Parts: sequence; structure tokens; C-alpha cells
Amino acid sequence: MAVSISQVSFEHHRLALGIAESKPRISWRFEGLAANWTQASYELEILRNGVPQIYSVKSSDSILVPWPDVALQTAEKATVRARAHGKVNQSSTPWSDWAPVETGLLNETDWGNTLPIAADRETELNGPKRPIYFRKSFTVDKEIESARLYITALGVFEAEINGQRVGDHVMSPGWQSYNYRHAYDTYDVTDLLQQGQNGIGATVAEGWFSGVLSFGGGSRNNYGDTIGLISLLVITLQDGTRIEIPTDATWQANIGPTVASEIYNGETYDSRLEAGLQGWSSGAFDASDWLAVKTLPSPKGKLTTPDGPPVKRTEELKPQRIFKSPLNKTLIDFGQNLAGRLRLSVAGPSGTNITLHHAEVLENGELALRPLRLAKATDTLILHGNGTQIWEPRFTTHGFRYAQVDGWPEESTPLNGDSITAVVVHSDMERTGWFECSHDLLNKFHHNVLWSMKGNFISIPTDCPQRDERLGWTGDAHMFGPTADYLYGTAGFWRDWHRDVWSEMQRNGTMHVPPFVPTIPPGSDTGQGTAAVWGDVAVGGPYNIYQAYGDLEMLEEQYSQARAWIDVGIPREETGLWDRDTFQYGDWLDPKAPADKPGDATTATHLVADAYLIRMTELLANISIALGRHDVAETYNQQRSNLIDEFRKAWMTNGSMVNQTQTAYALGLDFDLFKIEERATAGETLREIIAANGYLVGTGFAGTPPLGFALAKIDATEDFYRMLLQTKVPSWLYQVVQNATTTWERWDSLLLNGTVNPGEMTSFNHYAFGSVADWIHQVIGGLAPAQPGWKKIKIAPVPGGNITSANSRFISPYGEVSAKWQLEGSDFDLEVTVPPNTRAEITLPYGKVTREVGSGHYEFHDTMQ
Repeated sequence: MAVSISQVSFEHHRLALGIAESKPRISWRFEGLAANWTQASYELEILRNGVPQIYSVKSSDSILVPWPDVALQTAEKATVRARAHGKVNQSSTPWSDWAPVETGLLNETDWGNTLPIAADRETELNGPKRPIYFRKSFTVDKEIESARLYITALGVFEAEINGQRVGDHVMSPGWQSYNYRHAYDTYDVTDLLQQGQNGIGATVAEGWFSGVLSFGGGSRNNYGDTIGLISLLVITLQDGTRIEIPTDATWQANIGPTVASEIYNGETYDSRLEAGLQGWSSGAFDASDWLAVKTLPSPKGKLTTPDGPPVKRTEELKPQRIFKSPLNKTLIDFGQNLAGRLRLSVAGPSGTNITLHHAEVLENGELALRPLRLAKATDTLILHGNGTQIWEPRFTTHGFRYAQVDGWPEESTPLNGDSITAVVVHSDMERTGWFECSHDLLNKFHHNVLWSMKGNFISIPTDCPQRDERLGWTGDAHMFGPTADYLYGTAGFWRDWHRDVWSEMQRNGTMHVPPFVPTIPPGSDTGQGTAAVWGDVAVGGPYNIYQAYGDLEMLEEQYSQARAWIDVGIPREETGLWDRDTFQYGDWLDPKAPADKPGDATTATHLVADAYLIRMTELLANISIALGRHDVAETYNQQRSNLIDEFRKAWMTNGSMVNQTQTAYALGLDFDLFKIEERATAGETLREIIAANGYLVGTGFAGTPPLGFALAKIDATEDFYRMLLQTKVPSWLYQVVQNATTTWERWDSLLLNGTVNPGEMTSFNHYAFGSVADWIHQVIGGLAPAQPGWKKIKIAPVPGGNITSANSRFISPYGEVSAKWQLEGSDFDLEVTVPPNTRAEITLPYGKVTREVGSGHYEFHDTMQ
């Protein structure tokens, strides 16, 4: 079959508009099943200012190849296409489609006379800030060639030009460590402008910038106490003239129908106030009674373009059931726990107050609001009475499956799937990984893992989308990273977040990794300082990203944070192990931990910390080798050896762990802390611990990811299958049989009697325990990178349990990889596809024969011995 190029991309951007790289690296993805096809050379054609230039390169590289032309200038556009040539007697691809790339504002001076502006009114310092509407009229006398809007806010914004919405991003510019990095968006607004009168406007709410954040009441005004806007509209006329419309003192501001909007508490919209704002973003609007604006100091963080994709509306769900609760409340079940908000299409009398409450689960037939803690998660719409209106909140999101609707005007509009819709919101990453098998409950669990990722990848990797928290917990992100990298294209998302991790590490010279990033309040130690597993994301995160995407430049960028954490950030005792006086989360939410003490695990917290220190030191040595720093790697390998000796003195006696727990032995086996002669006995001990626990889970956040891989190392995969397919609590499938549609924070967030766990932290959308999906993808699905970036692929499914078939598919940087297997009696059949320009190691489960193949489609047969 012929080989073609299906996609050309730049760096890790889904849409390369307004990017920061003036010499962006280029990648292309292949289609086709030609046998053993390998690229020998490639051509890139770059079109700039109407002038084409072709570059020919003899190389097999097709991922992140260097930009061959001179650097792009600020706001310069180019289009690129690629063609790849196979080796001798192999075909060439046709030219790919053209792919556009355009830089943003590369220099601070490119912002010209742009100033941050705020409404000239007294701001609300100690309560919710009323959203502000900003506007300006202007005239364009000549025909327009193109126009770009560069825009951000001190808050979250939506922009309009001539009454039309700009772009489809929501909650822009997202959440960053604003004191160090402040992202702006770039939009092509050519089609929204016209010759003659024009108007531009933006609505800004407090968002993460100045709204309440964190738990226990949190803190307000974390990055500033005033809502503001920063915007530059650049119009290029057909005669080459440029017109710039920056935010400055000539703009105007006002309050309007969006009365309040908060991240945790929700949004209130009084549509009766729309009348005075009709046409407010048009050029002809009379704004004579609007407020003046005042200028603000420049933002603390550097204005920068994002690497990750924007947050968007990604899908919609209709009600599955509308019913009355025991207290006669109107409830809606959308059938899926999600992050997003509700959109209404409703008519009713003026002043009708429709209130929407959100919750993840029901308790005694009513919304279970206690798990929200202090978050109100309530939206309110007040109708204007002038016919049907369509509304959804714009500057907040909620985590929910159920909604309570109060005040609905049934006499005017029936409450049904036509009048209310759940809108799913998350960072718009490309879906890359799929898995299904013959076990229905396991398929459902995998579906739940996917939905928990969607609900918690909203600009940053949050711990939950519903309560008064939603913070970028580093431990959760660390443990879930490999699973995330399979399910979605996460490279740009992680690159943004790790830049904030590094900024937060450097802020006071300690190189401590905060337990959540961004840190709230900014610059604080969050009261707990730094801890293993959580802080270890500084090493584990970059390592996992490199394995998934093979990006040495990004690895080099993140190398400083990894070394700083190991060399400086970790408080140590004289032996080199963790200082015993440090706080540790340990094996957080071990199933035997009391409801009110989630860190009270059965495995010593510093045993967990020390084991992960050894593992991170090993990974840092591997990273150093990948970057060509072999002498540094030797130093870290020696450190690891010394640390193992000290670990054994501290935590082992005669080859046995001091804690006889699943976590202790999983860490010991997976991280190679036992001597070779001890491994068989250690493996049997782990198996005995698991069997004595009835094959139920005995691990928390730290012990769960390595458990399955530790059992695989000792040829006890069948034991893990027995654990994975359990339906009793604590187990992964217990959640499924309890009707979960996302993964839970606790193994028993919902108790057997249907009541909510009494613990303060009881989320029903938490991805950490979904980290087991990494094992599912690699062992049941059989797919993993054998070399960083999937240049070589490992395909090695291992059947087990009562699963008789599985089908996994992954969109690698080179193209689609798939493995589909079926077990009938003792006969095992496997079909695989390997994309062009890669190779794969195929290992059959029973014969244990490994065969290396090039690209193409293959079928294999194996027989159970």
C-alpha cells in the first residue's frame, strides 16, 4: 500500500497560530501500510510572501526536524508542505497538504502602545468582582487584507468584534503562574471586520486571576485585585498599511448583565440588563454614558504565547432522565460525570429566576452537596421576558452529573433535551489512544479514566473539577502522566505546566517543588513544604514526556528542574535519604487509611519517599544519558547505588521489607531495590500479601502505578488480572458496579450502602487511581514505546483473567499503531499495524518469541503451552 503524509505540524501545537518559536521544528505523520518502508530523505517546501523555497535533506528523521529557512519575524506567516522519499526501491510520498504557521508577538516592543486597562470604578476587594465590559469604536477607511487580535486579561475573557464572538476558546487565557508567565491568545479576525465603522469589545471576569482559590475558604486577589484587559488589534490593509488598535485610555468600560462569575461559586446573569448593551461591541454603539478606563501597571508575568491547546467546548450531552426528588426538587441526570456547564434555551416572564445547582452524585435521592465543601457551584439566569433566549455561563465550570433546576417556567418552556444541554469543557487536546476488550466492566472503567482526564485537564492538570480546590496537584499529575500521554496528545499541555513548575521552584532559591502548581497563595509554601512523589514530578514528568514524544529539546529545557530537585530541593539526612522530619503524603489514600486521615497509610511515609528518591535518581541518570551527559549519568548511578544500600539498612531486614504491604513490595520489585537472589522470595511475599487480602487493592496514590508492573516482572501477571477484575471494595471495578462514570478519589468514595464517604475529601472525579490504565494499555492492549517517541514500538499483549480479546489503537508521532488479539481455547491470534518509518518488537505471550518487523500489517499465531 502506498505511503502518504497525513499531517504536518509545528512543535507541539495543534494550531500553529501566534506561536513563540521563530524557527519552529516540523513533524509529519504517515498513513499507509507499505511493508518495511523507511524514510531515506525528505523535502520541505516553504512558502513565504508568495515565494516558494524547497529544501532537500538526507535524513530518516520525520519528527521535530529543524526549521531549514531563516527565522520567521514577528507575526509572519508561512505555509509548509512535506514530501518523504523511501529507501532504494521504495516509493516516495506525494506532497502533503499545505500547513500554515504564524508567529505571535516575539518581542515586548511588538505590543507598541498597548496598556493594561481597567474600568475607572472602585473594585470589589473583599467579595466577588463584577465582570467588566470593555469596548472601543474605530474606523477603517480602506479595504482590509488581514487582521489579528492579540489579547489576554487580568481575569478570563471573551472578545467580540462587530457583535460577533471572536474565536471559540473558553476560560481564556487559562491559568498559569501569572507572576512569571501570562499567556495571550492570537485570533485571525479578518472576517469579522469591515470597511467603515467597527467596534471591538471584551467581557472580563475575575477567573483564577483575582477570584477565590484553594480550599478551606482559600484566598482572594492572588495575582491582583483588579479585573483588566490587554489587547492589540493589528489590521493590515490591501495597500500594505497597518492599523493598530491597542488597549489604552481611549477605551470605555461598564458593568452589564453578567452580575457575578466565580470559579467555585458559579455565575449570575440578569438578562433584563441586556437592553442597555444591545450592539455594545459594534462601531455605531452610543457609549456616551459608559465609564472611562484607567491604565494599570504591566502584568508581573511575561506576556507569552501558550504551548498547550486552549480550553474549548468539546461535546454536548442531553438529559438521560428528568425526575422529582423525595423533596420534590426537579433533578436531571445527564448520565455522565463531566466538567463544564449547562446551556439553556428558555422563554418565560420577565424576572423569572432559574437557579441551577450541580453535583456529582445523589444521596438519599437528593443532590450530594457536602463533597463540594465551600463551593456553591450554582448558576442563576434571570429572564428578560422577550421571547426565547439561549444562555450558558461563560466564566465558570462545574463538575457534575446531576443538576437541580429551580424556578423553571414550565408553562412557557418544557424542561427537556431541547431546552437544557450539558456542555463539556476541557483543554482541546487531540485524542490519540483507544482500548477495548471482551470484559464489559473493564471497558467501562477505561471509559471512566478517559472522562476523569477530560474533567481535570482544564488549562492545568487539576485534582478534581467540582469542589473548592481544583488545584494542579503535582503528585496526581506525576502518577497519571503515562496514562494521559497515551489517551491524548499532551506534549504542549505538559510543556506549559512544567514551565510553571520550574518558575515556582526557583522563586525563593530552595528548589522545592510545591504540592500544587500554580502555588496558592503565590509565593507561599502552602503550609506543607515539599514532599516525595509530588515533588518528584520534576523528574518523572520530563522523563514520561520524553518517552512519549522523544523531544530532546524539551527534555533539555526541563533538565534543570530535574537536577535542581535531586541536587538541591530534597531535604536529606546524612545518608542521602529523605530527612525524617519532613512532611510526606506517602501512600496517600491507602484503602485502610481512616476517612479523616487520608495520609495514615499502612506503609511508612518515608519508606515510600526513599524508594521514589532512588527511582528518580535512576531516571535522572537515564535522562542525562539521553542528553549525552554520560559523566553526569555515572554520578547519579553511583548515587542510586549508595541510596539503595542506605535504603536497605533503613527499611529492610534480611531481604524483607519492614512493612509487609503491597506498596512496600511493589516499590521494591519495580524499582529493583532487592538483590537478585532476594527477588524470588520478595515476589512470593508480594503474592502472598495480595492473596491474603482476597486479591483486593492495598495501595494508595504512590503504590498503585508500580503494582501491576512489579507483578509482571515476577511473571505474576495473572495475580494482577485477579485484582484488576475484582468488583468488591477496594477495587477498580467496584466503582463501575456502583454506577461511576469517572474514577474516584477514594476507593470507597461511595459506600456500599449508597451514602457518600464521610471524609472531607471525597471527589467522584479524580484521575490518580486511573493510573492503572497505563498497565492496561501496555499489558492487555500490548502497546508501549520501545524507544522514546515510539520510533521503535513494543507490542507484547499478555492475556489473562477471563478476557478473550482486546483491541488497542494509538496515534503515535509517526502514525497509527494497533494491536488486536483474540484467544480461542489455546489458540492466540494477533493482528498488528506498524506505521511507516518505524519498527516494532512483537512478543507473543506463550512462545515468548520476539520478532522485529518494519512497517506494515502483520498477523501472528501462538499456542498456549
